[in-house]
Amino acid sequence: MVLWLALHLPRLPLEIFQRGHDRTAAAANDASLRPFAVTTDGPHPQLLLADAEAQRQGIRPGMGLSAAYAIAPDLVVRPRDRLQEEASLEALALWAEQFTPTLSLAPPDALLLEIGGCLKLFEGLDALSARVREGVARLGFDVIAACAPTPGGALMLARSGFESQITEHPALRHQLGQLPVESLDIPAATIGALQRLGMRTVAECLRLPRDGAARRFGQDFLDSLDRALGELPAPRTPFVPPARFASRLVLPVPVPDVEPILFGARRLVEELTGFLLGRGAGATRVDLVLAHDKRPATTVSVELSMPSRDPVHLHRLLRERLNRVQLPDAVEAFSLHCMETLQLAPRNFSFFATREGATEDRTALVEHLRARLGRQAVQGLALVPEHRPELAFRDAEPGTASPPPPASQRPLWLLQTPRPIDRQRLRLLAGPERIESGWWDGGDVRRDYYRAVDAADSFLWVYREANGGEAPERWFVHGLFS
Repeated sequence: MVLWLALHLPRLPLEIFQRGHDRTAAAANDASLRPFAVTTDGPHPQLLLADAEAQRQGIRPGMGLSAAYAIAPDLVVRPRDRLQEEASLEALALWAEQFTPTLSLAPPDALLLEIGGCLKLFEGLDALSARVREGVARLGFDVIAACAPTPGGALMLARSGFESQITEHPALRHQLGQLPVESLDIPAATIGALQRLGMRTVAECLRLPRDGAARRFGQDFLDSLDRALGELPAPRTPFVPPARFASRLVLPVPVPDVEPILFGARRLVEELTGFLLGRGAGATRVDLVLAHDKRPATTVSVELSMPSRDPVHLHRLLRERLNRVQLPDAVEAFSLHCMETLQLAPRNFSFFATREGATEDRTALVEHLRARLGRQAVQGLALVPEHRPELAFRDAEPGTASPPPPASQRPLWLLQTPRPIDRQRLRLLAGPERIESGWWDGGDVRRDYYRAVDAADSFLWVYREANGGEAPERWFVHGLFS
C-alpha cells in the first residue's frame, strides 16, 4: 500500500529564529520578554508572522513596520530568511529518515514521507503518526500532519489545516472536494479565474466539463486535479541526504553565556539522532560551532570512545564541555556537525546483566568524565616490559589495555615520587624482591622491595636502597595496596 504523510510547518519563517531559544522559560523568568516578528521580502516589508507576545500587544500579520513599532516600540524584527528555512526543512528530512528512506521536500514549508511500507514496523498508522508529530514538536516546530494515498492529496489536506488519515481513494476524493479552490497547486491567476466563475471548492471544479475546463484553464489544471486524486502518476523528486550531518540554529537575539545554548543544542542533538538511526550508525565525534559577530567562531568538540546515538548521553557530554567554555563574545547562531560515524552492530537484549552492558556503562562514564575534566585527565594504563615500577606502564585509551597479571604482587597505586619512611614504623610481611636495572639509560636502580604494614595498619609497598653498606640504609614507600 502506498501512503504519504505530509508534514506542513505553517510557522516555519518564525520558528527558524526561535527554535534555539526557550521562550517559555524566558517568559517565566523575565516579565519584559521582548515581542518578536518576521517581515516579508521586498523593498516595502510587512509583518509576515508574529509570536505570542507580539500578538498579545496587538501586532498582526500584514501590518507595516511603522505601525508595528508605534504599538510595540521594543519589537524585535527579522527579515524572512528563505535559505535558513530551506536548510531547516532539509535538517527535518534528515531526522525523518529514521521512519522511512523515501522522502521528498515540498518547499517552502512541507515535507513528504512515504510510510506505506513501514506501518507494521511502527505498529500502525496511528502510532506512527503520533510518534512523528511528537518528534517534530520536540524539534521546535508547529506541525499539521495529514495522510493520503497520493502526495498531492496529502499536501493539500495538510496545507489546508486538515489533519486527516485517509487510506482509500474514494474517501480522498470526498475530502479533497470540501477544500477551497485556493488549496489547489495551480497558478494564482488560474485560481482567480475560477473564483470569478463562482468556483469556491474543489468539488465544484471537479464538476466542470473537462473539455471546456482544459480549453479555458489549460491541461495543467486538470492534470493537477488528477494527480491529487491518484488518477495520474505523481512522481516526486526524492530527497538525497548528504553524507555528513550539519544543522544550524539562529538565535532571535545574541546570548552572552552558554546556558541558553543548551536548550537549542538539545534540539540539534535530536535531529542528529534521527539522522544516525536512519543509517544504523553512531557518532564518534560531534562539534558544536558557536558563531559570534566580531570574533572567530568557538568550536566545542566531543569525542566518543564508542559510537553512540543516545540523545541523552550526547547532550550530557555537550553540556559538560560547554560549561568549561569561556565565550569571547555573545553567540548569534550555532550549528552541530557530525563528520565521524561508525556502523553499530545489532544488539541482543537480555533480561540479565551482560558484559556488553557493563562495557557500555563504563564507556559512558569515561566519556562523561572526559567531557568534564578534559581528555588528558582520564586515561587508562598499559603494561610495558620494564622492571622499574615507575616505568612499567604508559597511558592508554581506557578499556584497551590488558589488565595486570593475576599473580602480580605489585600494587595498582604507585606514588608519583617515592616517599621516605622510618623503618621502625614498619612490619615486613613478604620480600625481598630485588630490582636492579636501568644501567644503560642513566636511571640505574638497586632496590629490595617488601610488602609491609605500618602503625596505622595500612598495607604498603616499600623498598630499601641496596647499596651494599656503602651508605646509611634508607627506606621509601613506593605504593599502597587496596
